[in-house]
Amino acid sequence: MDTPQTLSILTTGGTIACTTDATGALIPTLSGEDLVSPLRERFDPQRVRLRVRELGRLDSSSLRLREVDEIIQAVHQELTDPTVAGVVLTHGTDSLEETALALDAFHADERPVILTGAMKPSDAPAPDGPDNLFEAATIALDPAARGMGALIVLGHKVLPARGTVKEDTSALAAFSYRGPAEPQRPTPLPVAALDGHRVDIIAAYPGAPRDLIDSALSSGAEGLVIEAMGAGNIGTDLARGVETALDQGVPVVVSTRAALGEVRFDLWRRRWRSLPGGARGIGLRIFARGPSPHGLACDAGCRSGARGGVLSLARPCLNQSAQRS
Repeated sequence: MDTPQTLSILTTGGTIACTTDATGALIPTLSGEDLVSPLRERFDPQRVRLRVRELGRLDSSSLRLREVDEIIQAVHQELTDPTVAGVVLTHGTDSLEETALALDAFHADERPVILTGAMKPSDAPAPDGPDNLFEAATIALDPAARGMGALIVLGHKVLPARGTVKEDTSALAAFSYRGPAEPQRPTPLPVAALDGHRVDIIAAYPGAPRDLIDSALSSGAEGLVIEAMGAGNIGTDLARGVETALDQGVPVVVSTRAALGEVRFDLWRRRWRSLPGGARGIGLRIFARGPSPHGLACDAGCRSGARGGVLSLARPCLNQSAQRS
């Protein structure tokens, strides 16, 4: 008889692990084994061995880079076991896309890492968590998922980590892919800690003042991500702040709040090219929102030799937002 495949399931809390208390608040009460126990009945133990490891019971909106680092380390540790066919990570949906991007950025193994969660608590009349977890496990065991990096499986969808965002606050199929028609994964980065790095995300808007940037710099930001308007346009005052950042040798990544199209920032390109470090366009493909790419953005700037320069990333290569989904 063939040795059964091992499927590693890591749990971190989130709505999928929650029940509702007397006040209506969602409380993460289910352990990792509580989540996985119903799943065991749906797989032949002679073929698939489910191994569960509880990493925590967190509200993902409160996730810190320290916890993201711990998740990355746990996934890599599970993959040191050659009998593991894939890893499933249960996670809160508020910051699931950030963790997915971070995992994908450092994932060089052919075996898949699947993230899933739930939009309804486990004690809801028709919870979606059990089916999401079953589908995530099924995809993780499918040879077709090998070499695809980190994937998000939720609401009967299978989505790549890069380019997927949560765009509905309550729908069961809350996540959608907004990246290129034929996504390509860049070469994974060597594993490095995200915690301890600060890269601030600043949204451009009519009248956005430069003190948004000045405050970030004075607070120790190692890099800046500017979520510009249109094809990379920002107001004069904010642009002066970017110039100050460049003068100080702080790398700047310019993205856009638009869903599709190229980032050009034509209005300021000539001026920034004349500054020390210049303006530099690179083919970096990162598409995400929120805090997880902070260290990645800084590291990408350093690796590209662009410290002190502007990185122009064609949308949908990068989309970072100061707003939480």
